[in-house]
Amino acid sequence: MSTKEQSLTPDQIYDELFREVQLQRIFGDNKTFVDAIPKDVPSEILRRFRVQRQAKDFSLIDFVNANFNLPQPHNIQYYSDTNTPIVEHLEKLWLVLRRDPDKVIPGSSLLALPFPYIVPGGRFNEIYYWDSYFTMLGLEESGEYEMVEHMIKNFAVMIDRYGHVPNGNRSYFLSRSQPPFFSLMLDLLAEIKGETVYQEYFPMLLKEYAYWMDKTQRAKHVVEMSDGQFLNRYYDQLNIARQESYYEDAHLTVIAEKKESRLFRDIRSAAESGWDFSSRWMVDGKDLHTIETTRIIPIDLNCLLYHLEKTIEKSYKLLGDKGKANKYKLIAKNRKQAIHQYCFNKRDGWYYDYNIRTNSLSKEATIAGFSPFFIAMAPEKGIKKAVDMIRKNFLKSGGVTTTLKVSGQQWDAPNGWAPMQWIVVKGLRNYRQFELAENIAKRWIALNTKVYRQTGKMMEKYNVIDANLEAGGGEYPAQDGFGWSNGVLLKFIKMYGEF
Repeated sequence: MSTKEQSLTPDQIYDELFREVQLQRIFGDNKTFVDAIPKDVPSEILRRFRVQRQAKDFSLIDFVNANFNLPQPHNIQYYSDTNTPIVEHLEKLWLVLRRDPDKVIPGSSLLALPFPYIVPGGRFNEIYYWDSYFTMLGLEESGEYEMVEHMIKNFAVMIDRYGHVPNGNRSYFLSRSQPPFFSLMLDLLAEIKGETVYQEYFPMLLKEYAYWMDKTQRAKHVVEMSDGQFLNRYYDQLNIARQESYYEDAHLTVIAEKKESRLFRDIRSAAESGWDFSSRWMVDGKDLHTIETTRIIPIDLNCLLYHLEKTIEKSYKLLGDKGKANKYKLIAKNRKQAIHQYCFNKRDGWYYDYNIRTNSLSKEATIAGFSPFFIAMAPEKGIKKAVDMIRKNFLKSGGVTTTLKVSGQQWDAPNGWAPMQWIVVKGLRNYRQFELAENIAKRWIALNTKVYRQTGKMMEKYNVIDANLEAGGGEYPAQDGFGWSNGVLLKFIKMYGEF
């Protein structure tokens, strides 16, 4: 089976069968059908559907059950015991969340990977790009060094095969990536194996950079600013409803009442950001149909690309090419200058997204604004105001909240997410703000531990404002498992101890 055939998406393979299943909502979650595995040759299933649907007693759900194997929970024999110490529980979960190398199955949306990997859990039974970095933090603490390398090798394979790391290893994710953490993953691997990893994976660093700089794909991630400087945005290559959320997107167009719009691309581009969804992408700060992701220059994306540029510079130095190293040093310097020029608010000392429609800073303060400190590219003198901003606005009883707005979207208040806790704690430590870093980490450890003792589960996200309430919002119920929560919690416990 060729890479091109494997890259076909469920809507392309199953045509009107796909649309009927998703729009009739025979499954509560549209992800169910796009992850199903056909029992027969896909073209034969489609032919059969076109014939059988003419019958008066035709049942769509019966047809799907007869022709597809639906996704099933993994390790259903695993039961957590809340009397088990939490670290022991977390380390057992690596086996629950482990997936072995994939086999290519015609008609399946899964992009087969050659090495084992860790999935987030719950409805997410594939490897996810940025999730994996935070999962790796815990794998490293557990001594699972081989798994860390296997996951990086899988990402390298996807970069080589597809020109970028998809959102996840599903065909319907190929039109977008996720926050580019590959260079930070190599930093983790370098701690284990030494700096030769930068040379080993150097071609993939260049390929990923080419993708984000629009050298290899039809995406338009690069934005030329008014003064000729360049910054980046999230930009999905497609402007159609997401296959895995087809019903929700189709319904949204009715609400939006827009015939000609970028609605689907903006929704997809928010999915590329990993923050799907948040008030930071909305014109009115609350309603999804006002989304304008492609008009936003995200502060966190540009900080990650700065890190990628610095990593390429470092790699060229290791390879002995001073000329190319100096070239990327200058590229990174220019990006740093542009970030500070366009995304920094002198008044409150915080970094914001920049809106190219209004030619102004976003009005939405988010915890992503601390990314320059996480990457250690913000000036030392800036940390005092940033710390004041965290203490005054973002610090809650369970950690840091993601935004200051309660919108009903899952990436807004009152929710806190493991990756953002790590980004803030690591950023604070970079600038020697050890007391606040420990304070935040311990609040997060306490919250995670409390929920575990009550439920026996690790959650995808947490309510950091009221620990007695579950996190909510979004298009699907809160998931448990959960890869990046496990990873960050293990890292924090290693640093600060159990609660």
